[in-house]
Order: sequence, then C-alpha cells, then structure tokens
Amino acid sequence: MDNFLILALLGGLGVAMVAGPLGSFVVWRRMAYFGDTLAHSALLGVALGFLFSINLNLAVVLCCVALALLLVSLQHKRWIATDTLLGILAHTSLSLGLVAVSLLDNIRVDLMTYLFGDLLAVQPVDLYWIYGGGLLVLALLAWLWTPLLAITVNEELAKVEGVPVERVRLALMLLVAVVIAVAMKIVGVLLITSLMIIPAATARRFAHTPEQMAIYASIIGMLAVCMGLALSWYHDTPAGPSVVVSAFVLFLLSTLAPQRLSRAT
Repeated sequence: MDNFLILALLGGLGVAMVAGPLGSFVVWRRMAYFGDTLAHSALLGVALGFLFSINLNLAVVLCCVALALLLVSLQHKRWIATDTLLGILAHTSLSLGLVAVSLLDNIRVDLMTYLFGDLLAVQPVDLYWIYGGGLLVLALLAWLWTPLLAITVNEELAKVEGVPVERVRLALMLLVAVVIAVAMKIVGVLLITSLMIIPAATARRFAHTPEQMAIYASIIGMLAVCMGLALSWYHDTPAGPSVVVSAFVLFLLSTLAPQRLSRAT
C-alpha cells in the first residue's frame, strides 16, 4: 500500500474515533447548526494563520475556540434567538475568511482543499495533531461523561443535583471546536459536521445505551473512512466527500434494520 494512502487511512481513522462520541452529544443536544458555525470559522483561522505566519492547525483551533467562547457569551445576553445568532456568525465568519484569503499577497491558497478537505494530503505532522488532540479530547470527554449526560437529559434537574451546567456546556462546545479544527483537513470546512452527525445518527438505531452509541458511532465512522478511501482509490473521486457519501450509504442501510423498541437517549 502506498505511503500516502496509509497516512490518509490513519488520519481518517483517528478523526472518526474521536468524532463518534462527540457527535453523539451533538445529535442528542441538537447542536448540528452550532457545529456548522464553528466549521465555517475554520477558514478564517486558516487566513489568520497565513497572515501571522503561525501553524495553521493551531490557528484554526484558536479561531474555533474563540468563536465558541463568543457564542456562549452572546447566548447569555439573549439579544437575539440562538438559531439567528448562529446563522449570522456562520456566514459572517466564512465570508471573513474568504475575504482575508483574497487579500493575502504572494500566497496562493487552494480553497477547494479547505472547503472540502484533502484526506490524501495528510502528513505525519498532521497525525500528531489528530492523535494527540484526539486522545486529549477523549480523556476530557470520559472525565465529563456523567455530567454531560445529566445536562443532556435535563439541565434543570442536573442543576438541582449540583452539576455546574454552564461550565459543562462550555466544555462541550470547546471540545467540539477542537475536533472540528483538527478534522478540517480530512473532510473540509463544509463537510466536517456531517462526519460527526451521520455516524452518530446511524449508531442510534442499534445502541441500547449512550455508551454503546458512542462506541458504535466511532466504528461506523471508521468504516465510512475505509469505504470512502476505497471509493476514491478505485474511482478517482475526492476523498473527503467520498467518506461522507459512504457514511450516508451506511445510514441508509441502517434504516433497513428493524426498529428497536428503545433508544439510547
């Protein structure tokens, strides 16, 4: 197997492993639009990375985290409905990123790579970010698992039981921001959220507990990565979108399975 294909496979599997559990919370808490908003801000992080000559992965992480903090701050002020606020920030940050990229002198940026990802261009240094950041996210997610489940089921009841709801919710948003920033190179700005949502939605039909759904989502995501890379290799299709299409095929196949009597959440 060619070296670049091995790197692509390792990178994709690492992202799918982390995206599964976190994507489960995105599905349970109906945060898909929030994920899209953070993903759109990633392009602005790329432009700022070029502008200030800093590592692009670090620039994207910082930009996504900053936007997540801004979102939380504006949500508390309750000036405007959350979905409207998300729509404003999503499109504004994406447009700001495109404008900033166009103003960069002597630097050519392949926008298609950042918008739709380039899984086959994963380098060894990217694996450090994916697996280093991924293991950190999984460790924090395991630590926060019980309070996160509590606020997902009922925030008011969790608050009565002493769970610091605001801090736990902020932690979840920051974890989503980090995963989106790390995964941007795999499937791109416009497709990142789908890699988190589709495997989790597929796993929901088979899981009996939240823990099962998180594990199944990771496995389904990894299977989608393998199928997408195979599709790209044999039919010369773009790798990132092929992974998402493969995840969607698995979701369609899951609908043929008998409906369970109970769901994970």
